[in-house]
Amino acid sequence: MKRWLLGLAAVLLLASPWPTSAAETAYEWNVADIYPSEHEWMRDYKAVKNALPKLAAFEGKLDDAKTIAKLFALNEQTARKLEKLSLYAHLKRDINIEDETAARLGAKVEALAAQYAAKTAFIEPELLALPERTLRKLQKSKPLKAYRYYFHELREQKPHTLTKREEQLLAKLSPALGEAENIYDHAARGDYEPPSVKMPNGKTVTLTDDQYAAMLEHPDRRYRKAAFEAKAKSYEAMEQTAAATLYASVKADELYANVRRYPSGLAAALAADDVPKEVFDHLIAATRRHLPALHRYVELRRRALGLDRVHSYDLYVPLVGETMKPIPVETAKTLIVEGLKPLGADYIKQVHRAFQERWLDVFPRPKKYTGGYNTGAYDTHPFILLNYNGSLDSVLTMAHELGHAMHSVYTNRAQPYHYSGHSIFTAEVASTANEWLMLDYLYKQAKTKEEKLRLLIEQIEQIRGTLYTQVMYSEFERMIHDKVRQGGSLTADELNHLWLGLLKTYYGPAYAADPGAARGWLRIPHFYDAFYVYKYATSLAASYTIVSDIQTDTSGKAVKRYKQFLRSGASDDPIRLLKRAGVDMTSPEPIERVLGHFAELVDELDRQLPSQNRQRST
Repeated sequence: MKRWLLGLAAVLLLASPWPTSAAETAYEWNVADIYPSEHEWMRDYKAVKNALPKLAAFEGKLDDAKTIAKLFALNEQTARKLEKLSLYAHLKRDINIEDETAARLGAKVEALAAQYAAKTAFIEPELLALPERTLRKLQKSKPLKAYRYYFHELREQKPHTLTKREEQLLAKLSPALGEAENIYDHAARGDYEPPSVKMPNGKTVTLTDDQYAAMLEHPDRRYRKAAFEAKAKSYEAMEQTAAATLYASVKADELYANVRRYPSGLAAALAADDVPKEVFDHLIAATRRHLPALHRYVELRRRALGLDRVHSYDLYVPLVGETMKPIPVETAKTLIVEGLKPLGADYIKQVHRAFQERWLDVFPRPKKYTGGYNTGAYDTHPFILLNYNGSLDSVLTMAHELGHAMHSVYTNRAQPYHYSGHSIFTAEVASTANEWLMLDYLYKQAKTKEEKLRLLIEQIEQIRGTLYTQVMYSEFERMIHDKVRQGGSLTADELNHLWLGLLKTYYGPAYAADPGAARGWLRIPHFYDAFYVYKYATSLAASYTIVSDIQTDTSGKAVKRYKQFLRSGASDDPIRLLKRAGVDMTSPEPIERVLGHFAELVDELDRQLPSQNRQRST
């Protein structure tokens, strides 16, 4: 349900991408924007602690609109403070993993959050235990007018809600049902020892995830083949464990769905997002229809690289040899502002605020978290963590995370706290919309054939990685869930066979399916969060439609619709929110549209490649 019930929820310059030391603080967070000092943090901490018994006092009394409204008001006040407390400790830790204050505050707020969760655990079960007639009256009542969509969601859950005793039993069993992912994490991250390979210069390199990704782009085919084979061989030791944990996880998903009276694990996962099954079905079917365009792209890679067949270790090596010069961060800011101008003056004003008010922590530093994300609280501005290195990917990542940040800014200005979250189904729309705009802008600004070719391939790879690949993963999920639901098991051999078959189907006749590629399934932790990955594909398709409409609409209506979508938060189901933005995800049209664009990009690549010096790999 909603977050408040869960509690917590241009020109490429030749300069370095990093600023001088005197200007570095302009690219670091100012966490004092959340709390000026630990004293203020402790004040909110005590306020939350004092509110817990008051919240617990409502248990057993949720039978009239006024009482429920009072509870909701107190719960919101408490959750908002708890959210800020957690954010402060989290950010301090991520900019310095050895910050002792962050560790201490983090431990305190984690314990407080657990107490809060325990004290408020009664709310949803108690409301769901009310008769349907009572819920309908509460939904229409004046004191709860601001929560009408919440009660609509609650009523949709009711047919899948068990008796109080059964719900308590299921809650106690939940940790055990989710233990498969824990075991997988220990095997894949704790016990797993990455292999090493020798580079052409004789240096031995350990194949961490980052190093492995870099090695698959190495121009020496013998080297990337050696890296691929070493990595594939290293997974052999854990494939039986991974198969057992995935089998246990899928069994738990299907058991949970059955107990809650859903026809399948897929149906349960879609219902949690208010997404009809036809959306998933259209996604798979439309992508299947457009596989010939992906086959053609693989064939173009084969020709460009001068290969007999394209192996898995040939899918990522750049087709353009020379790397781009580093993009200084100030240039990146200018590019982003210019590229996002189609979204209007107010949007750009907020982007300027992000840079001016230090919403971004931009550069890598010792002891800083190595990933990238956008986060924040309802009562703070967004906070974006980056590890900017001057690459094109870094620029696109900055634009991507700013899309998330702007989504929060617009939503928080328009929605009450309980509707300020974003469904995963809609959250990635705002971020990928920014990427579409940036790629289009950069392509139009490119001065040389090589720059245009590089940006053309970037667009192709975005669709391949975010849509085709995620849909293939989704097909695999559906296959293994169907197999388990029908009483079958999942052995490593069976999983390898399914995965390799999908690779052959998706990449076509120019692709050589090496036996080592069959273990790709065990590298995907998202499979332990059932039917999650399809949402990356639907989001990309939705954002492509929105951006295409914005670029061709001279009336300004498309931008207006998109801004309204950004303001909507979680105030309605994601399908209706996107329909108001001009995208009908119950139709195959958005998928057809973006995959039609992919085919056009591949056509353009075919036209441009003959003018390049084609490589010959050995």
